[in-house]
Amino acid sequence: MLKNLINLLFPNLCNGCNALLLENEVLICAKCRHELPLTQLHLDPNNYMAKKFYGILPIEFCSAMLYFHQDGRVQNLIHQLKYKNKPEIGSLLGNWYANDLQKIAAIQNFSEIIPVPLHKKRVKERGYNQVTSFCEALSQQLQIELNDQLLFRTTYSKTQTKKNKEARARIQEVPFEAVFTSSDHGKHFLLVDDVITTGATIEACAKALLKIPNAKISIITIAYTDS
Repeated sequence: MLKNLINLLFPNLCNGCNALLLENEVLICAKCRHELPLTQLHLDPNNYMAKKFYGILPIEFCSAMLYFHQDGRVQNLIHQLKYKNKPEIGSLLGNWYANDLQKIAAIQNFSEIIPVPLHKKRVKERGYNQVTSFCEALSQQLQIELNDQLLFRTTYSKTQTKKNKEARARIQEVPFEAVFTSSDHGKHFLLVDDVITTGATIEACAKALLKIPNAKISIITIAYTDS
């Protein structure tokens, strides 16, 4: 009776569509799991996400798990992960995507997983970095070391979500810095973020990491959008 009362007062809802979860469903309902827009970009080395960086960055591998659409399931998932303190969503997606990535040869080349960092003030405000749990799941499943102490955000700014490419380009100060030693030379870093839009944040992070002698960069994000 107590369990039924708790479920009535605090219903367990799907983080993708807000439908009531069935007893055997966790975080995402079966319908959302079936209908989430998987990109399959990891199967195409020359995919259009990789082409976004042609002539800008020497990217070895580039992929995203999901397509991001406004007012869609993926946007809901990212919102819950990013603003509602639900890192378990990142863990679920990371474990899911790791199963797909295990099937490709590229993962054998990655030395370390590097989450795109938040400024320490942002971490204090939010309490966590929304991409960490996704990275932790990838690290565990793919047996690749997670390093969240190499790359740092040096500037604090308001959220970049609604800024267009031209507006971001006007930001002159490089917002990231890699603090490295000779032991980091020659490593292949897998840079991971939640959503890629213009690619400005990923570009800034990658350029900081590429200051490390003989470093290589690959990119994975939870979601991809052209908007």
